[in-house]
Amino acid sequence: MRGSDPKDDLADAHLIVVEDEETTVEFHIDDAIAFGIFWAMAIVVFIQFFSRYVLNDSAAWTEEIARYQLMWVTFIGGAIVVRRKTNIGVEVMMQKLSEGPQRLLRFVIDFISLGFIALLAYFSITITERMGIQRMTVIDVSMSVVYAGIAFGCFLMLWRALQVFIANARRGWRADPNAATLIVD
Repeated sequence: MRGSDPKDDLADAHLIVVEDEETTVEFHIDDAIAFGIFWAMAIVVFIQFFSRYVLNDSAAWTEEIARYQLMWVTFIGGAIVVRRKTNIGVEVMMQKLSEGPQRLLRFVIDFISLGFIALLAYFSITITERMGIQRMTVIDVSMSVVYAGIAFGCFLMLWRALQVFIANARRGWRADPNAATLIVD
């Protein structure tokens, strides 16, 4: 009988027991778009590397297209940063203030951020319209296509900033109890 020998019980015992936390994966359209453009850019850069160093005949279009894809990923990634509330900020002042001034400061920060992103979105449309006559260097496509991707990212940022503003307003600009704190040493 297996359970009667104490040595068998020790062999079945585990010194460390680990249980995984329940993980939920949320789908966000801006994550999917940035992921797709990033991997398309990786493929274009690989084609550039392969054609230049293996075939000894660089594909001229790859450098330009990869540059524009990086611009798109940057601005669409900005929307992800706004949604996750992980943009760079100086929090020393926030930690030194009492609750009332903290709430006021949060409101001012949200208001200025929303206004800045709204201006960014407006100017992105303006420049997209103006770049309609300009053509890409290697490929005969209007530069307004490139700037339309940037405008798309700016409007995603505006949408996310508006969501953050509304959520903070509902909380009365109190500290978010669900916010993940990032500790960087």
